[in-house]
Formats: sequence, structure tokens, C-alpha cells
Amino acid sequence: MSEMTDGLPPSRRPWAVLAQAIVISMAVLDGSIANIALPSIAADLHIQPSDSIWVVNAYQLAITVALLPFAALGDIYGYRRVYVWGAAVFTVGSLGCALSHTLEVLTIARVFQGFGAAGIMSVNTALIRFVYPRAQLGRGMGINTLIVSVSSAAGPSIAAGILSVAAWPSLFFVNVPLGVIALAMTRTLPETPHARHAFDWRSALMNAAMFGLLISGVDGLGHGQNWLTIALELIGAVVVGIVFVRFQRRLRVPMLPVELFAIPVFALSVVTSVCSFIAASMAFVAMPFLFEAHGLSTIDTGLLITPWPVTSAIVAPIAGRLSDKVPAGKLGGAGLFLLTIGLVAIVLIPPQASWLNVAWRMALCGGGFALFQTPNNRLLIASTPRERTGAGSGVLSSARLLGQTLGAAMVAVVFGLTVTSGIATGATLAITIGAGTAGVAMLVSLLRLRV
Repeated sequence: MSEMTDGLPPSRRPWAVLAQAIVISMAVLDGSIANIALPSIAADLHIQPSDSIWVVNAYQLAITVALLPFAALGDIYGYRRVYVWGAAVFTVGSLGCALSHTLEVLTIARVFQGFGAAGIMSVNTALIRFVYPRAQLGRGMGINTLIVSVSSAAGPSIAAGILSVAAWPSLFFVNVPLGVIALAMTRTLPETPHARHAFDWRSALMNAAMFGLLISGVDGLGHGQNWLTIALELIGAVVVGIVFVRFQRRLRVPMLPVELFAIPVFALSVVTSVCSFIAASMAFVAMPFLFEAHGLSTIDTGLLITPWPVTSAIVAPIAGRLSDKVPAGKLGGAGLFLLTIGLVAIVLIPPQASWLNVAWRMALCGGGFALFQTPNNRLLIASTPRERTGAGSGVLSSARLLGQTLGAAMVAVVFGLTVTSGIATGATLAITIGAGTAGVAMLVSLLRLRV
């Protein structure tokens, strides 16, 4: 019972942290590594490049529609059980991806893999609350932020390294031995309390319809889909969303934790998180095009972006320790201020700039982003009632995915509107909008000091 109240014993905690680190890094990495392999996949499977996009979309959609339902299952059956099953399904899905020889089989395997990733992401943060003692929650969030941020940012570089020596199936096959090792270590994860209510299938279906239509519509904006189709999808998402929220308000324990949004600091933390990931996503999608316009190669671009994840890795644990003592609104606001300044500095990069002249701008963004993320995640989870930690964890992961999706779609829209002005203009405008979004996030973060 002690592990349910104030963390795991010190002797067991490092193994639980390592198990989580392996599992969550695989789930996050697979959200970006497939992008690099799409040309190889299209050529190997003899399909059109446009059809290969389903390899990415299938994974993203599966995660998005399943996050909140799996978070609810975590509340009911225990976070460890959902986490372990998620890791197992993800590992099997990875093997299926590696053995696929047709687009249809690969897409189904990616959906399977995405459901496993959703099981992992939905309760990952909730488990941290039971791994670490209350006084060290910020430290745990810092380590988790480090792993997620670095995995997300380093995905393309890792994929490029693997593809330089092996074929695309290796991107997925590498998860199999890692998954087996992690599964053997998950026995060190803590048991958590179980809720007594039943799983709500109606809420799960409405949740899937709402997020599925929303993500499909937003993705369509970025890929030139028919405007009527996009409009119908987005309108459908709004209609289903309204019905869904009204239905949730009538439930004692809703799947979409509407009662948590009545907590001002929780709601502000979610909004801040979405805005911050929109800003970061816009920067990461647009920067390669900006550097290409400056005459840099793909390898050069990868090296120039590297200071961002490296600085995040350095700052995240420090921010975690600080977040146990310094208010998240203040610490997060400072981090978002640095991110805003860094993005503006990237827009102003002169042609033929030296590596050092680019590196400090990337480092400023990476440090600011990590300084914000850790205290924000800590505050969001800490403001959630203990019995609803799974729901809070699901919302946290949903906010990240929604922000990343919206950011990528916004870049695609900007590129479409500026096609006649050149790629450099579109990339510059996209990063400028990202800087503005980071500024909005900073203001929202500072509002938390008043509640």
C-alpha cells in the first residue's frame, strides 16, 4: 500500500524509471521516424507517394482516438496493467510492421502499433505520480520530459542513421528486442488503485468520432483535400463534440474529464500545453525548408537542429527540480519567453550564418521549451485528484498530440498560401506564427499566477 501513497522504494524506483524510459521513447520515436522512410516504403511496396502517407496517418489516428478511453481503463483496472498491455501490443505491432509486404498489411500493423502506443501514453504520466514520492514529483516529470522531448526531436536523425545502414523494416524491427526487455522490467512498476465504475463504451465511440473527424479534417487542410470534405469533417467534429461534452456532463465519472476543466489551473495548463506544442511543431516542420532555402543539405540541417534536443535534455531535469519549489506559472512563463525569443531569432538568421550563430538560437528554443514543459506537466498532474490521475494523464498526452497535429497542418496551409512567393517566405512566415503562438502560451502561463 505504501507504493500507492508516496512512491516506490528507492531500490526499486530506478528500474521502474528505466522501464518507462524504454517504452515511452519507442512510442514517441515511432511517431516521427516513419516520415523519413516514406520514400523508401513507397518504392519498395510499389505504391504512390501520396498513398504512403497512410503509414503515418494510421498511427496518429489510432493514438488520438484511443488515448482517453485507455486512460479511463487505467483508472478502472490500474495504470500498470494498461501500460503493460500497451507495451505488449506495441511490440507485436512493430513486428507486424517489420514483416509487412503490402501497404494494406503495413497500415493495419501501424493501427495496431498505434493502439499500443495509446495505451502507453495514456497512463505514462499517471504512473510517474506513483513511482516518485510527492516531494520529488517535479524530478520525475523532468526525467519524463527529457525522454519525450529528446525522442520526439531526435526521431528524424535516428531514422536517417538506421536507414543509412539498413532497409526501412529495421525501423520497426528494432522495437522488438527493446519491447521484450522493457516488458520484462515492467514488473517493477507500481500497482495503483482501481476505480469501481464500469467502462463507458458510448463515451469511447463518441470520443473516437470526435477526434477522428477533427484530425482528419485538420490533416486535410494541410494536404489539399477537397474543401467540401474538409468542411463536412470539421463540422461533424464540432457537432459530435457538442453532443459528447453534454453527455459527459451528465456522468458521475466522465471519460472526457470535464470536471477537471472546472479547475482553473488545470484548464490553463492544458491550453498552454496545446499552444506550446503548436509553436514547436511549426518550427520543426518549417525549419528544414528554411535551411534548404539557405543552401544547406539535409545532413547540415540535422546537425543545426541538434542543439535544440541537446539543450532540452540538459535543462529538463534542472527544471524538474526547480518545479518542486518555484511556481509553474512563473517558471513556465520564463521558459515560453525564451522559446518566443528563440523562434524570433531563428526567423532573423542571416544567409550563410555560421554554425555557432545558428546553434545559440536552437539552444535558446530547446532550453525554453524544456523549462516550460516540466513544471507545466507537474502542475497539471498535481492539480488532478489522485483517483482521476489517469484522466489527467490522458488529457496531457492529447494536448501534446493535438498541438503537434495543428502545428503541422498550419505549416502546410501557410506553404499553400505562399506557394508563389517561394519556400523561404512560407517557412519564415510559419516560424513567425509559431513565435506568436509561443507568446500567447507565455501569457496564458502567467495567468496561472493569479488563480
